Amino acid sequence: MEECREMVQKAKEGNKEAFGILYETVYEDMYRFAWYTLRNPEDAKDVVAETVADAFETIGNLRDTSAFRGWIFKILSNKCKRKLKEYTKKTYVYEAYQEKSQQDLEQNLQVRQVFFSLTDEERYLVALQVFGGYRSKEIGILLHKNHNTVRSKIDRALKKMEKLLQ
Repeated sequence: MEECREMVQKAKEGNKEAFGILYETVYEDMYRFAWYTLRNPEDAKDVVAETVADAFETIGNLRDTSAFRGWIFKILSNKCKRKLKEYTKKTYVYEAYQEKSQQDLEQNLQVRQVFFSLTDEERYLVALQVFGGYRSKEIGILLHKNHNTVRSKIDRALKKMEKLLQ
């Protein structure tokens, strides 16, 4: 933990290698979160790259050196939200779905529609827990919310999805 704080401090002072080390510690989780949120590997890579560029540029503004992970995920979350808004204005052909059987395709589309019928907040909470593997306490810290509130919102969102899928 102390080592991470030292790396953040060095990165804030302009040390590119320190920032690179910090980036290596969160890259896989960032990509996983972006991919499961956006469901498009190219867009996920782009969003992560944009996040890292913005984080590198603005790391000097980070006040609490122990909050690096939450801070960079907040940037990523905002970028994913913007990208999701773009999706509502565009239509995409998903080649991966074309390779699956018709039944798998219908089921995937139904789950996707139900997932995107959730509110923005519900979608992010579910994505963080189900796809990102975060616990409600970690999500609460990340989003500055009570973990019990996060847990109940996730539970309600999952029940809502289950009801809509039946």
